[in-house]
Amino acid sequence: MADLMDAVTSLAKRRGIVFPSSEIYGGLRSSWDYGPLGVELKRNIRNAWWRSMVQLRDDVVGLDAAIFMSPRVWEASGHLDAFTDPLVECLNCHQRFRADHVPGWHAPQSGHEEDDTTIDLAHAPKCPNCGHDTFTDPRNFNLMFKTHMGPVEDDAASVYLRPETAQAMFVDFVTIQQATRKKLPFGIAQIGKSFRNEITPGNFIFRQREFEQMEMEFFVEPGTDEGWHEYWINERFTWYTDLGIAKENLRLREHDPDELSHYSKRTVDIEYRFPFTDWGELEGIANRSKPHGDSFDLRRHAEHSGEDLTYFDPEKERRYFPAVIEPASGVDRALLAFVLDAYRTEEAPKAGGGTEKRTLLALHRDLAPVKVAVLPLSRNEALAPEARRVHDLLKPRWMTQYDDAGSIGRRYRRQDEVGTPFCVTVDFDTLEDQQVTVRDRDSMTQDRLPILKLTDYLEERLA
Repeated sequence: MADLMDAVTSLAKRRGIVFPSSEIYGGLRSSWDYGPLGVELKRNIRNAWWRSMVQLRDDVVGLDAAIFMSPRVWEASGHLDAFTDPLVECLNCHQRFRADHVPGWHAPQSGHEEDDTTIDLAHAPKCPNCGHDTFTDPRNFNLMFKTHMGPVEDDAASVYLRPETAQAMFVDFVTIQQATRKKLPFGIAQIGKSFRNEITPGNFIFRQREFEQMEMEFFVEPGTDEGWHEYWINERFTWYTDLGIAKENLRLREHDPDELSHYSKRTVDIEYRFPFTDWGELEGIANRSKPHGDSFDLRRHAEHSGEDLTYFDPEKERRYFPAVIEPASGVDRALLAFVLDAYRTEEAPKAGGGTEKRTLLALHRDLAPVKVAVLPLSRNEALAPEARRVHDLLKPRWMTQYDDAGSIGRRYRRQDEVGTPFCVTVDFDTLEDQQVTVRDRDSMTQDRLPILKLTDYLEERLA
């Protein structure tokens, strides 16, 4: 499995999907840049999520909130006090780790003080870096990035990079509900950057300090929350399988009572079988209705702001705080799972006979960064004008790529490697019969058809 991770990270850099940020200066830990193909893949994941969560639904609307919010937001939400991880330092190599990531530590139960972190004497903690067994006492480390707004760097000017996109959807709940005239149940969805000063980021883009979230807060009448929670667990699981992830590589994991967040009545994670761990969280679906059976967050923001954040139910003629179901996922982590699950190596027929190894990203057509590649059979100057005309015909409809470098077989392999579903080859016969050859990525079958029918052919298969 480690070989798979090495292969994917190598492919990602070589083909311009994801690579280290600031690499010419030695890079910056847990900082990654998305290249030309990575940008398209991320955009397609966001679009697929938005289409499923907002476009195709009548009960969810969108929001794009500011990254900087009033510091009072994070005070009310509890992030200033409770958004912490226990930090320890190895006294031998001086590397720092989350205490609960060091084998042998027993993490404190939710809500316990930091000195409740204990050592399992039967299994003494070992430094993941050097194997030493002596550490500093754990101390709480706040994960929010703090900065200052304006010319004066004092406490009054302190602001934070948001650690999640969720809070804006609570703060703006009444404004959005009144503007859209939505009745319960309805949701507010948002895609955007979040920032967490993780103690131990790593595993490629799995855990980063700067990442992109896809979150939705679904507001429902208290008492109906458990049914809606089950509904969204099923919806979100199906989203991943519909986009090509093998069902056997996904599972649902119920949070134990001692790991639930202070606001969570129940949380279920969708986990993926990542190669660097048995299972890793892909998405969390939380019922944020603890302890009163309605929204913890709306209550807190109402208390701290003095504003009425209740919902008026016109049918029952009463006001109440809704309960809230929250599906929360990450674009980066989803991208990693989609690429890992789509990665294949297999034997393929070789021009002139025999077989050769091909690397394939069997991405769902909706996610593929490039939908169609146009390949003139060679760089012969007679083919270029017609091939360019075919490319100009297709690129207004789909993300396309024109490639005339190298043998046609080599170019097929390059497109297979980045998941391009179809390659269109323009050859010398095209100049006579105005037909092209379309090659399917997965089956490698080829169809010959008139250029006039090409867009309809692709539309049917890429729809």
